[in-house]
Amino acid sequence: MTNKKCRFMTAFAVFLSLAGILGLTALYMREYRRGAFLYLSAFCETMAEESPEMEEAVLACVKKYCDYSSPRSGTRKRTAPVFLEQYGYSGEEFSGMLSGDFIAASTIMTIMSVLGLAWAVWYPYRYRRARAVQLTDYLEEINSGGEGTVLPAQEDGFSHLQDEMHKTVTQLYRTREQAVEEKMNYADNLANIAHQLKTPITAALLSLQLMKEEESETEKAEYADRVARQLERLHSLEEALLVISKVDAGVLRLERKEVDVYTVLSLAADNLEELFRQQGVSVRIPDLGCVTFQGDMEWTMEAVMNLMKNCIEHSGEGGAVYCDYSVNPLYTQIRIWDEGTGFAAEDIPHLFERFYRGKGVNEKGVGLGLPLARSVFELQNGTLTAHNLPQGGACFEIKIYRHSFHV
Repeated sequence: MTNKKCRFMTAFAVFLSLAGILGLTALYMREYRRGAFLYLSAFCETMAEESPEMEEAVLACVKKYCDYSSPRSGTRKRTAPVFLEQYGYSGEEFSGMLSGDFIAASTIMTIMSVLGLAWAVWYPYRYRRARAVQLTDYLEEINSGGEGTVLPAQEDGFSHLQDEMHKTVTQLYRTREQAVEEKMNYADNLANIAHQLKTPITAALLSLQLMKEEESETEKAEYADRVARQLERLHSLEEALLVISKVDAGVLRLERKEVDVYTVLSLAADNLEELFRQQGVSVRIPDLGCVTFQGDMEWTMEAVMNLMKNCIEHSGEGGAVYCDYSVNPLYTQIRIWDEGTGFAAEDIPHLFERFYRGKGVNEKGVGLGLPLARSVFELQNGTLTAHNLPQGGACFEIKIYRHSFHV
């Protein structure tokens, strides 16, 4: 039931009550005038029967009385007592009996007025109570684990409350879904972490076992190198997991300073110089002038290094990693790509999933470099995407927005 209908019914009830009161007042006035006319007529009839010669005098008195009591004559203030009161008469002795029609009509008018007033009070109360019960049932259904029936939109005193309840319930559903999803992700991450830890630990233990059995110093040194590599892998995994945990907890604080893109790319390439040399891959970073953005120099460099490492892994000996950057009124764009075979089509949707390792990746990788890079750029109001180039090769595209942008 809408608020418009409620107002209409209340107005109708008030109208019915007023109509009853006005009708009852008009009925009383009509009965009063009728009674006065009947008494006056009976009096004149009695005078005419008792003294026929006074008939004309009586009619003259009636005419004078009508002129005196007419509304057009105005209100006349009485200074003397009523004439018949001087002889011991009172108004009660002339009241007579009310007519049956008058009693019935007045009773109907009175009932109509009372019902109208009662309806005007009860109907809004009934409507408000029904709306309160409707909203209460809605919340009870939600609290019992149900989906909750969608309430129809109504414009009344409860509409704002209903809107706020709908927003709150929607937010609770979203929070619950996020909690369930995060719980599942947490379980998956624990399983992946256990798997990632198991591999190097098993390899290290096996190398130590073989080292004990070998007598040759050369063989022992080889197994020691294997243990060292597995320990390095564990160390890298531990550092990556520590950063990821800080990102998830929202405690990874990044600076907001002006960062020069060319400087970031150059520093990242310098830190990977040994890896570039080992793989026989070169890097091309053009100087395109002063292009800056607001961010954290160290963490941006760390993220760019992860992207460059991925490009190095997909580039053959003699290949190159290319960088490009530009700026526009909306964002600063950085592109890093290689001339390798590119990403496998089935890997592209999962590249930034944690612990995901696509085809042809380095066995040393644990699948956290790209997710960490994306998290770093998102914390700096940016995005990171990956795609294959038409001419071949994999390309990473970074956009760091100048204004708030929710990814």
